[in-house]
Amino acid sequence: MSPRPLSRAVAAFLAGVRALVGLLRRHARFPVLTEVLQHWLHEQRTVRQGVLALSIGIGITLVAGVVLGAMDALLEELPGLLVLAPAAIGMRGAIFGALGARLGTGMLTGQMDGSFARTSFLGRNVEAATVLSVITAVILAAAARLVGVIGGFETISFTDFVLISMIGTILSSFAVLAVVIVLARTAQRQEWDMDAIGTPIVAASADISTLPALVVGTFAVGNETASGIIGWAFVVLAVTIGVLGLRTASSSVRRIVRESLPILLYTAAMGILAGTVLESRKADLLSSVALLVAVPPFISSSGAIGGILSARLSSQLHLGLLEPTSVPRRPAWLEGSLTVLFGLVGYFAVGLLTAIAAGLLGYGGPGLLPLLGVTMTAGVLALFMIFAVGYYAATASFRFGLDPDNVGIPLVTSTMDFVGILCLTVGIVVIL
Repeated sequence: MSPRPLSRAVAAFLAGVRALVGLLRRHARFPVLTEVLQHWLHEQRTVRQGVLALSIGIGITLVAGVVLGAMDALLEELPGLLVLAPAAIGMRGAIFGALGARLGTGMLTGQMDGSFARTSFLGRNVEAATVLSVITAVILAAAARLVGVIGGFETISFTDFVLISMIGTILSSFAVLAVVIVLARTAQRQEWDMDAIGTPIVAASADISTLPALVVGTFAVGNETASGIIGWAFVVLAVTIGVLGLRTASSSVRRIVRESLPILLYTAAMGILAGTVLESRKADLLSSVALLVAVPPFISSSGAIGGILSARLSSQLHLGLLEPTSVPRRPAWLEGSLTVLFGLVGYFAVGLLTAIAAGLLGYGGPGLLPLLGVTMTAGVLALFMIFAVGYYAATASFRFGLDPDNVGIPLVTSTMDFVGILCLTVGIVVIL
C-alpha cells in the first residue's frame, strides 16, 4: 500500500475513533476504553507516522524474506549460516536502532546541532556505533561456531564465519548508517517524531541490507589458507578497535561503548539462539518456503514495535514525564495501548503480504488464512513480551543511571529476535 492511501486509511480510522469516543462519553460507558481511545487521538501524529513507518518497514523486510527464501541452496551448502543470519540482522538493528533513539533524544534536548564533525553530537554517536559494529562482528562469528561445537552439528570454520560476518557488517553498516543520518536530519527539519519512525525504518534497513551483505561475504569463503589469514587479521582489527573505543578521549563515546557492550553480548546470545532454533527446523522451513519468507518481517516488526515503545518511554523518562516505578502506572499502560494498536496492524500485514508474495513467486506455503492465523497468534503472544521487556528495560536502566537509549532498544529488539522465533514456532504448531 502506497503512503497516500495508507494515510487516508489511518485518517479514516482516527475519525472512527473520534466518533466512538463521542458515543462513549454521551453514554458514560467503558471509561478505561474511552481513556485509551482519547490517548490515541492525543497521539494521532505518532499513530500516523508509526503506522506508516511500520508498513514501509514490513514491505522492505518482506523483500529480505524473499531473499532468505531464495537462499535455500546456500543455506544447505554452508551449514551454520542460518545460525549467523538472524543474529547479524538483529545486531544491525540493535546498534543502529539505539543510534536513532539517541539522535531522537538529542533533538528533544537540543544537542543535535546539525554538525557532522567528529567531536559533534552526531559524530560521537556515529563513532561509537562504528566501534560496536566491528567488535560484535567477531563476537557473532565466535558464538555461531561455538554453538555448532556445543550442539554437535556441522558448521563452517571460525575464520569463515569471521569473513562472512565482518564483510556483511561493513557493507550493511554503511547502508544502515546512511539511512539513520538521512532520517534524523529529515526528521529534524520536518519536525517528525523520531521515536515513532526511527526504529521501524532502521530495523527494515538492517534486514534488507544485512542478508545480501552476508551473501556477498560468502564469496570470500573457499580458500582455507586465505580465509585463515584474513579471518585472523579481522579478529586483531576488532580487538584493536575495541581497546581504542574503550580508551578514547571522548567520554560520551566511552560511555556508549561501555554501556552498550553488555547489552550487545545479550543481543548476540539471543540472535544466535534464534538462529539455532531456525537451523534445527531448517528442513521444515525449506519444505514450506512461505514460512521462511515470513521470518524476517515478523521478527523485524516485533523489534520495531518494541523499539517504538522503548524509544518513547526513554524520551519520557529523560523529560521527567514518566516515573520509573516497579509497577507500570497509567502513562506506561497508555503507551502500551499504542503498542497493541501497532501490533494488530503489523502482524496482520505480515501474514497478508507474505501470502501474496509467496503466491506470486510460486513458493510453497499453507495459504492466506493459515498464514494470517500463524502471524496473528504469534503476534498476540509477542505483544506481552514486548511491553514487559520494553518497559522494564527502559525504567531499570534509568534507575541505575544508564542511558535508556543505549539499553532499551537493543534489549527489546534482541529479546524479540529469540522470543519472536519461539512465538512464530508456537503459531505454526497451533495453527498448522
